[in-house]
Amino acid sequence: MLKAAELLRQGKHEELWQMCCGYLKLDIKEFMDIQKRLLLEQLELLNKSPLGNKIMQGRKPETVEEFRELVPLTTYADYCPELEQKNVDILPVKPAFWVRTSGRTGDYPCKWVPMTSKYAQELSVILYGVGILSCCKDWGDLTNIPKNIKILYSVAPRPYISGTFADLLRLQTPLYYYPSPEESEKLNFEERIKLGFQQAISQGMDYFFGLSLVLEMVGEKIKQSSTNTKSYSYIKNPKALLRLVKGRIKSKIAGRAMLPKDLWNLKGIVGSGVDSWVYKDKIYEFWGKYPLDMYSATEAGVIATQIWDHESMTFTPNLNFIEFIPEDEILKWQMDNSYQPKTLLLDEVKPGEIYELVLTNFHGGAMTRYRIGDMIRITSLHNNKLGINIPQMVFERRADDLISFMVIKLTEKLIWQAIEKSGIAYEDWVAYKQPGETVLNILIEPKKNWQGNESDVLSNIQEHLVVSGRSSYDESGIQEDWRDELGFTVELKLLPSGSFSNYLVNKQTEGADLAHLKPPHINPSEEVLSLLLSQTEELIVVTKTKQATKETVETKSDINTDKITA
Repeated sequence: MLKAAELLRQGKHEELWQMCCGYLKLDIKEFMDIQKRLLLEQLELLNKSPLGNKIMQGRKPETVEEFRELVPLTTYADYCPELEQKNVDILPVKPAFWVRTSGRTGDYPCKWVPMTSKYAQELSVILYGVGILSCCKDWGDLTNIPKNIKILYSVAPRPYISGTFADLLRLQTPLYYYPSPEESEKLNFEERIKLGFQQAISQGMDYFFGLSLVLEMVGEKIKQSSTNTKSYSYIKNPKALLRLVKGRIKSKIAGRAMLPKDLWNLKGIVGSGVDSWVYKDKIYEFWGKYPLDMYSATEAGVIATQIWDHESMTFTPNLNFIEFIPEDEILKWQMDNSYQPKTLLLDEVKPGEIYELVLTNFHGGAMTRYRIGDMIRITSLHNNKLGINIPQMVFERRADDLISFMVIKLTEKLIWQAIEKSGIAYEDWVAYKQPGETVLNILIEPKKNWQGNESDVLSNIQEHLVVSGRSSYDESGIQEDWRDELGFTVELKLLPSGSFSNYLVNKQTEGADLAHLKPPHINPSEEVLSLLLSQTEELIVVTKTKQATKETVETKSDINTDKITA
């Protein structure tokens, strides 16, 4: 198989599109035919391996139906200690390398996942296709792909999956990363970002791959510091100086502060994670282009991706066998963990329904009927506008990232949207509930210069959650009738400046893993809360009684705990 770069050089554009994005032309039957064929190939490998014998409990299914009926659903604990210890002797195929993600406190320090050379090759093709989709306007469009691709490297280094993605792209095309993956692995996150942008201001930049949050932060910083940037500091770097001068001219003509889009004309932006939708409008304002959202996981590579309309995502067929657990089946399992939830296939899902994903690696991978821990929503069975005949999806939430008050269900996404719409400029936030209480607790650290009114912020947050409840067909958000019945309230605590940065320093001092430096937004542990709630601040409480619609504001005070030391 020719590399993508060679097909591009030879002008074989249709062949390149078919190789990297051909799944967009499949109908659902063709998609399922690929899924079932590759699963049967995987079963032959699993049936001969010690790991397959363990996971499938001695059973040797030979058909798709037998596989789904006989093989239990798994979590990472089912693969321990073998994968944790990188035991290659038990695997279906010897891996080319291992990738890792975060683990669970008390269970395992991290999750190691093997990746075979065949899987890596297939994944590299999909990743190049994602790059195409991030910069095209329609099928067949390759006008924005330069011969020498320059990408800002803002992701976690190898062996994390994001750094592995960056490395695998080089299987398909020569790339210039700022900084290089080899340099990045020697630097911490802040040093990596700083060096990357220093190199990009001099050498230029075509693509961004990484955290959407980074683009928003850099855009805001350039906007705020544009009037203070001294051109003479770049006197020894003519390329950087010229780029800066041109950027200032563009911004003055536009009558505004300088923005990143004045310095770089990005061909494409590829982001991943729950924060992409939060920052997409700001990214467009700063960078002149919307980010393309890619749904991926360490255990499963690229599961789905947006295309050039930047709407819902389309599943990829050739990396994993995909199953879907309906919500009512999850509820049965939650009531009785010995219950084996039933699954659906992609040709059986319904639009508007929410499902938990179950994935089985192809090409000799290890993960088998693996509960990845993510909930997705099927938005439609087709993308009629673009002629795509595969069900479309959006990421809904982590399976455990739900704050539930019986019929009132609040996800990270809903709470984050409410905070974004509240008008507060903030550093970060967390939300949680105490067992047995009907109170949503939200902790927010405002930015230093924010001058807003706390009670207005809380009222705006609550109002947005209520609006979400009125308009949601999946019963997420605050349902007004049930809010009254449950006596549901929202409490907001504004944290002092530096709370989250002090938390990060504290975890770094403890030697915490990269993936554990930032606290989870939803239901953080008592340890996390004790670190964040280290100083007394005003607590604003908004309640709504059954008898009246008026809101009351109360002031409370917390007991001081030990201060965080940086």
